Formats: sequence, C-alpha cells, structure tokens
Amino acid sequence: MVSTRIDWVREHCRLLRAISAEFRQTRPFDGLTIGTGIHLEAKTVALLLTLRDGGARLVSTGNLNTTQPDAVEALRAQGVTVIGGPTKDSAVHAAYLDEVLAAEPDLILDNGGDLFTRYLDRPYDGLLGGTEETTSGRMRLEPLRDQLSRPILVINDSPIKQFAENEHAVGQSALESYLRMTNRVTNGEQVTVFGYGACGRGVAANFRGARARVSVVDVDPVTRLRAHLDGFGTPPRDTAVASADLIVTVTGARDVLTAADLPLLRDGVILANAGHFPAEIDAAGLIGAAEVAGTREYADDLLTLELRDGRRVHLLARGHMFNLAGPRPLGNSIESMDLGFALQARCLEAVANRSVDAASCVVPVPGPIDAAVATAYLDRKYPPVSR
Repeated sequence: MVSTRIDWVREHCRLLRAISAEFRQTRPFDGLTIGTGIHLEAKTVALLLTLRDGGARLVSTGNLNTTQPDAVEALRAQGVTVIGGPTKDSAVHAAYLDEVLAAEPDLILDNGGDLFTRYLDRPYDGLLGGTEETTSGRMRLEPLRDQLSRPILVINDSPIKQFAENEHAVGQSALESYLRMTNRVTNGEQVTVFGYGACGRGVAANFRGARARVSVVDVDPVTRLRAHLDGFGTPPRDTAVASADLIVTVTGARDVLTAADLPLLRDGVILANAGHFPAEIDAAGLIGAAEVAGTREYADDLLTLELRDGRRVHLLARGHMFNLAGPRPLGNSIESMDLGFALQARCLEAVANRSVDAASCVVPVPGPIDAAVATAYLDRKYPPVSR
C-alpha cells in the first residue's frame, strides 16, 4: 500500500506523536467538545487527531480557500466531524463557522478570531475558553477581553511561534509557493514586502536569499529603521510600490493595496498576500476598477488584470494566503508546525484542566508551556549519548 502525504507528515510530527501517546493515557479532554476553525491541511490533521487521542469530540471547519480535500477525507475517516469543504465564498464559510458553534463546544481552537467573535453574538453556557492561533485574531479579540472573560491563549504570541514558524517557516513557504505558482525568476527582481513583523522579516530574508533586491514598507518608523539596519531598502511607500516586480503583503491589516494604487503599479507586477485574512489586497476592488479592461484567468490560481493603458497586473490566489493556495499547497514546514501545534495541544490541555483562568484572556502562551515544548523538541534532536 502506498502511504499518503498525510502519513508522511504525521510520521515527522514527532512532538505531536509523543503528546498523542501521553494523551491516550491521561485523556485531558474526556467528555469535552473542541470546536475548531483552522486551515485544514496535512499538518492540521496531525494536531486534530492528537486532540482526539486526548478524548475530545471534534467539530471542525477550515478557512477561506485553504481547505484541502484530502485532509477533510482523512479526518472524516478517523471519526472527526468536519463541516463543509473548500470554499472561496465568505458567506458559505460563515455558515460553516456558525455550524461549528451550533455544537456548543466546550473549547474553541480559533484562527483569526472568527469563532470567538461569533460566540459573543450567540453565547451559550459551558464555554471554558480556548486558543487563538494568529496575530490577526489577537488584534480582533483584544478589545473584547471584558466580554469574553475566559482563558484564551494566543499561540502566535509565543516566542517559539514567532521565530520558528513566522520568521523562518512563513518566509520559506512564501518563497517556495511563489516559485511553484509562477515559475518566475527571483534573481535581480525588485521585491517589496509590506510589514516587517516576524512573518515579514522571514519573507524579506528568504527572497533576499534567492538573490532578489528587497525593500520593506512598514507604518512604524522604528520597525522601518530595523529593516534599514538589517540591510533592506526602506523607500517611501509609493516609491516601493512603483518600483516593484513583486509585492508581498504580510501585515495583518486591511486594504494595504487597493485600486487607488493601480496608477503606481508597473507593467507585469505580481501581487501576493501571505497574511491570514484575504483583505490585505482588495482583490474585488482591483478587479472591478475602471482602469481594468478585462481579466485573464490561468490554472493554479493565477489571474491577470489587463489595464486599459496596456499594463498587466498579476494576482496570486485572488489575495488569499498564497502559501496555502495554488498548486500543491504545502504551507509551512512540518517541524515548525509541529512546534506550533504542540503549543496548541498543551494550551488547550491547560484550559481544560483549569490551570489557567479568566485572567489569562487573550494573553501569550504561559512561559512554562513554552519551555516544556522547547525542551521536548531539543531532547529529540539531541538524545543522550551513552558512554
């Protein structure tokens, strides 16, 4: 029998495999339902099955334009309730999220704050708390702390997540996905990266490593100074846009690139978003702009806007997270996600066993959990040497 990519991923998620073995003994989630709204791909399968091994009943759905059918099939085969399937339609996706909450989960594993914000609209008894995966979600949930008033641990605020996944893995997967989707050269090309947080630093560094000339745009002057001292160009925003062969947004903000930028864009520029929400590039506004005479759609989620003056603007994945879209969307490296998902499992365990309380509402991963996950990872890399 030929094994699948999901089998390969589970084999190499060594932290999750060890946690699964432990959870089968300790059963921290017995009698609890965990509702999840997270990218459904091979590595997520490993996480969700780890939670199932801890006794959880799982009710899960994916995110916009990143749900992979083989992941859905694998989860359903293992008894996980998966709501819906792949979709680019935000209304359909919203209905899937509502269906997850209709199960009244005891714990929520959120990605972008979608489930927790909906919970506030339709609260129910019994929600213990949960986790939020992303910076984008943390930004949504922070103003709602008083209303949520229960432990919600933000995985992306862990230093492990910041450097292992965001800085190293997102940059790597963005470069790899760009090459897979476009088959275009990076050498000597002018790349503009919007955002110089951990993810933006990784994107900038990886494209520079691929021999591109990289500029950074950030609204924070201190962050721009950091990028400058790191050796990247930091020209004014419009200059950076007008000179770019490729623009990558990774800010967590909305409307970073809009139709108002069309006069600046050079012929042949490629626009790509690596941020969680498909709102950093206003794809609908660009496509519907008066300057656009027509569009040409290609395989592999590539779209060309043909402007009335003859220029062409290429859009990857219609502004969705392009490192989880397009041909063979692998996402971030297995090891980086194994670390992040080990944090997820341990944080959900902490909420389930009440070792964190409402004072830990939308806060970073507790230090002892960070330390335990880091130690477990290093112990597997450097086992004891027998004399």
